[in-house]
Amino acid sequence: MSRSTQVIPRDRTAPRGGLFSREGIFRLKPVDSSEEETTGGLRRTMGLWQLVALSLGGLVGAGVFSLAGVVAHEDAGPGVMISFLIAIIASAAAALCYAEFAGTIPKAGSAYTYSYAALGEIVGWAIGWDLLLEYTAIVAVVAIAVSGYLSYILERIGIDLPHWMLGAPGTGSGHRVDLLAALLCVFLAFVLSRGTKESARFETVLVAVKLGIVALVIVAGAFHISSGNYSPFLPFGIGGAFTGAATTFFAVYGYDAMSAAAEESAEAKKVLPKAIVISLAIAAVVYLLVCLVLLGMQNYRDIDVKSPFSSALASVGLGGLGMVVAVGAVIGITTSAFANMLAVTRVWFSMSRDGLLPRSFAQNHPKRHVPTRVIWPVGVGSAFIAGFLPIREAADLTNIGILMAFIVVAVAVVVMRRTRPDLPRAFRTPLVPVVPAIGIAFSVWLISNLDWVTWVRFAVWMALGLIVYILFGFRNSAENQASGHQEGATP
Repeated sequence: MSRSTQVIPRDRTAPRGGLFSREGIFRLKPVDSSEEETTGGLRRTMGLWQLVALSLGGLVGAGVFSLAGVVAHEDAGPGVMISFLIAIIASAAAALCYAEFAGTIPKAGSAYTYSYAALGEIVGWAIGWDLLLEYTAIVAVVAIAVSGYLSYILERIGIDLPHWMLGAPGTGSGHRVDLLAALLCVFLAFVLSRGTKESARFETVLVAVKLGIVALVIVAGAFHISSGNYSPFLPFGIGGAFTGAATTFFAVYGYDAMSAAAEESAEAKKVLPKAIVISLAIAAVVYLLVCLVLLGMQNYRDIDVKSPFSSALASVGLGGLGMVVAVGAVIGITTSAFANMLAVTRVWFSMSRDGLLPRSFAQNHPKRHVPTRVIWPVGVGSAFIAGFLPIREAADLTNIGILMAFIVVAVAVVVMRRTRPDLPRAFRTPLVPVVPAIGIAFSVWLISNLDWVTWVRFAVWMALGLIVYILFGFRNSAENQASGHQEGATP
């Protein structure tokens, strides 16, 4: 007669090792679990250059068509080139940390998954919850910017839209909703819902067109550079260049969105680190060339901050390229919105698969193999923000969360090197802990300069997240349930 097995359920509200232990809120997501853990199966269809295109979609956008001119005019003058160089070096420090994790833990979720595996569940939850708001807000901000350029293009070809649909309430006379921005968010959700292969192809084509337009503008402007416009090179001093770096930094961090799509890339451990490094290198060259040509065509004092490239081209007799710049801006900024919407859907999907949010959201479409139950709520949510919030208020929701994610990922690299030194790594961040420390220092500096209102909004959102974790995530965590089963079964 066989002995019966008695299973004693574990009280998951009171971890045996204590609440603040590796059995409690600091339990770790296994690093060496199967890469094919995706419920319903995300398809690994993206190769190296599709990943590079996805990363460039976030990296090369508003920074080219507006930010360079704004920083040059207000902060750094021709020294904006130094501003971008400083920002790129700081961003590269964070990028190298992301690259190590991308080659070690090629799973969906980006900073959420990395911090969960290295620092514990509560840290992973906090970063994941944070990114849900940040990425969604970025999509909305970018959509509002695209709407402005679209309105300009339509006006130039003789189409006058009614005022009620041209902006959020309070942004202009008669404005009720930014309908173009809202519709763009819904359209991007539709593209994402078609499937990874199809949406990646869409993004790759747009990025190629965008870079082609940027190259055309750079080449055309290069023949009209006047060396006198570079003098004085640092009219606001070196301090102005550093101030400008704080602003330009937000143009050079798009690779983090790409890393969220790790489970949809073929040979992820091999190609993800390469895609991060290649895309940042391309973006660095593009930004430095843009600054060189823009400041060479027009003196920094005369740049129109609303349309810097258009004003610079007009100043040298190339005003006819203004429409080309507007089209390029629409395409370029749209690719940024797409990359960030993909990122937020994969973070949400990953958190749901781990049980920290309802698992029903981790169910993929049976034919398209994408998390449509997440994609459409994100599309509608970002559309609401884009349609009814002014761009400044929407933008204030974005900065602090991304910087927090950078800090946590950099810390996690150092911690993982000490706790799992023998873990196979397809890519290793050089000069640890120096490189992570550079990324941490720069991010802390930027965070310290954010407005207090941003901190209040961030605190409110995180407090709400903590309540959700206490009431739902802690009990339903996949790691909590797995440890419960393991300890409850005794022979």
